[in-house]
Amino acid sequence: MGPTAAGKTTAAVELVQRYPFEIISADSALVYRGLDIGSAKPDAATLAIAPHRLIDQVDPADAYSAGRFREDALLAMAEITAAGRIPLLVGGTGLYLRALDRGLARMPAADAAVRAQIDAQAAASGWPAMHQQLAQVDPAAAARIHPNDSQRIQRALEVFSISGQPISALQQQERSQACADTVYRVAWSRSRDQLNNNIEKRFKLMMENGFLSEVEALYRRGDLTTDHPAIRAVGYRQLWRHLDGEIDLGQAVQDAITATRRLAKRQLTWLRAEPGVVWLDPDSPSAAKRLNQIAARVVQSCRY
Repeated sequence: MGPTAAGKTTAAVELVQRYPFEIISADSALVYRGLDIGSAKPDAATLAIAPHRLIDQVDPADAYSAGRFREDALLAMAEITAAGRIPLLVGGTGLYLRALDRGLARMPAADAAVRAQIDAQAAASGWPAMHQQLAQVDPAAAARIHPNDSQRIQRALEVFSISGQPISALQQQERSQACADTVYRVAWSRSRDQLNNNIEKRFKLMMENGFLSEVEALYRRGDLTTDHPAIRAVGYRQLWRHLDGEIDLGQAVQDAITATRRLAKRQLTWLRAEPGVVWLDPDSPSAAKRLNQIAARVVQSCRY
């Protein structure tokens, strides 16, 4: 596990080459076909060495939920185990990993009419005002949701409108037990300064490698908008705004780098709240040795 641009894929591929592991991606952007450069999806050469399950699962026009990830991941884990190998989950989408480990609280399904009503109110008064409305009915949820996080504000208000219960209360309800007998959790994360530098360098390299052309291809399809989760992914959303004529390219690039850094910060905040996590800094001379010690322990415990 770890924040974006921490080097998780590189570390995982090295493990696969030494141990009987098979990778399952736990990344909410990698599930979409056509989101390749901007999602840092492993290239063909990497996939030939270390195949990844649960990438390129759906079209960008389709939705992919944490619940569906849990179902797909459990199936993949069962298949990998049956083949005499060990599942290695790699990614930074905390909700996916939490859903897999603990299950999900039962939430009401999305309601298009309720969402449209919330969106209309937001268009008139702004999302910070909607955040204040959320604070009145669900202060716990409002405390952890940023006033400009429209997607989460919308969902929290939608749940309350449909069920009459705060989403925070539903999330505290009993969840299903862990999915596996033994889970080893490793956070692969660099220092904040190094991570920020990596994020900027990687995004600029993505632009050099044709990221704008990738987004343009999605834009020209004509059936995608920023209402689709795939297009709300960091980097894609900002370049989409440029293609819509809202901002120039330089501003879009800077906004994308800033948004990616904020994503990394949120991922680290989530990781710090997880129990039993071993923190390793890949820039530390001892990190690779420690990671291999953990991997060897996993293999031993699984008796392969």
